Amino acid sequence: MTAPQISSAQPTFLQSDRPLARAVRPFVRFSNVEAAGGIVLVAATVVALVWANSPWKDGYDSLWSTNVRFEFGSYAFDEDLRHVVNDLLMAMFFFVVGMEIKRELVTGELRDRRAIALPAMAAMGGMVVPAAIYLAFNAGGVGSKGWGIPMATDIAFALGVVALLGSRVPTTVKVLLLTLAIVDDIGAIVVIAIFYTERVELRFIVAAVVISALVAVMHRSRIVYPPLIAIAGFALWLAVFESGVHATIAGVVMGLLTPARPAQPELEAEELVDVLQNDDDIRADEVRTTATLIRGSVSACDRLIDALHPWTSYLIVPTFALANAGIVLSAGALTSPSAVLGGVAVALIVGKFIGVTSFSWMAVRLGLGRLPEGARWGHIMGVGAVAGIGFTVSLFITGLAFSDVALQDDAKIGILVASVIAALAGAALFAAASGRTSQESASVGSD
Repeated sequence: MTAPQISSAQPTFLQSDRPLARAVRPFVRFSNVEAAGGIVLVAATVVALVWANSPWKDGYDSLWSTNVRFEFGSYAFDEDLRHVVNDLLMAMFFFVVGMEIKRELVTGELRDRRAIALPAMAAMGGMVVPAAIYLAFNAGGVGSKGWGIPMATDIAFALGVVALLGSRVPTTVKVLLLTLAIVDDIGAIVVIAIFYTERVELRFIVAAVVISALVAVMHRSRIVYPPLIAIAGFALWLAVFESGVHATIAGVVMGLLTPARPAQPELEAEELVDVLQNDDDIRADEVRTTATLIRGSVSACDRLIDALHPWTSYLIVPTFALANAGIVLSAGALTSPSAVLGGVAVALIVGKFIGVTSFSWMAVRLGLGRLPEGARWGHIMGVGAVAGIGFTVSLFITGLAFSDVALQDDAKIGILVASVIAALAGAALFAAASGRTSQESASVGSD
């Protein structure tokens, strides 16, 4: 027996007749991991807050201030543990984000101009309006550099809230939220790269470009040996780190360079396994060939996202929260909020809601997009509310915007307060929209 040939003339049993199922499968996997990861993220945040406000708070500070140093020839890396988490581990998080963006651009929602119009407009409103509201609080003040903080949406928290509501939120609305968050991530990456870069070392920028070109050639030549890709990725990270551009941009670049189309035509692995198991004369080399064909029918983006996404959601992002959410809370901060705290909180709660909802309305009104099937304006309002959960990336930008610890703490408190209120408001709006939809369906049925 010869191994099954993967070509345009595949046997009927190798040709899937379930294109819709294949199309939504990556979204289902992604949203399930994100929703569960949101729970772990909440737990890590609570631990950090309790620890930083407990009698053992000195241990919290000393842990994340631990010095990490390594030398390679004449080069020396010397940072504290918190910076290792924020600069190195979070580069892996942004690597997954970059691959998600690449996949959506090539095979997902972002490739369709009509489908992307509504979430793109909603995301734009959700970035511009919060930034403007924040500047209204802080223009000309010491906190003016923090305008990028309320522009972000935390997809893990947002999907976690939506997951708790189950079937009361239509799947099309969940896809809209995910797409909006991906466009939002693109905006946040641009903001970080352009506006939160203080110095640029040209020689390291050139080195990063050369390494990126080398990675592109490797992918083009189908050189996919994981250790080689990992070494190239680390070299790119080091070059970007030394260039002055934030090191996490290296993760985004590696993600965008990862192929999002399969090397082989798509096939159903389960059907191949059935064929092979029913043949008594199968040889080991045929098994290896078939396994290679199965791997080739799944893009590198899909394989790496499936492998790394659980690690980023369950380990890296919660570790980031543990390292950065340990804020010493005081009654004065909440009763007499600073311009930074108030600006962040109002921008996330009110700005995101107004921006997402109003720009979505404009997109529909101008004929640029349409509401997803099964969605009502109540659902769009719910999306606008949960978009105010800006936790992970907002905390990340806080560290870039402010070197003053007091300003960082004010911004972090604003993020925490806003995220809680936005989650509760979003859940209430989704539940109300679902209730109205059910009442209308019952009324139509009785007629």
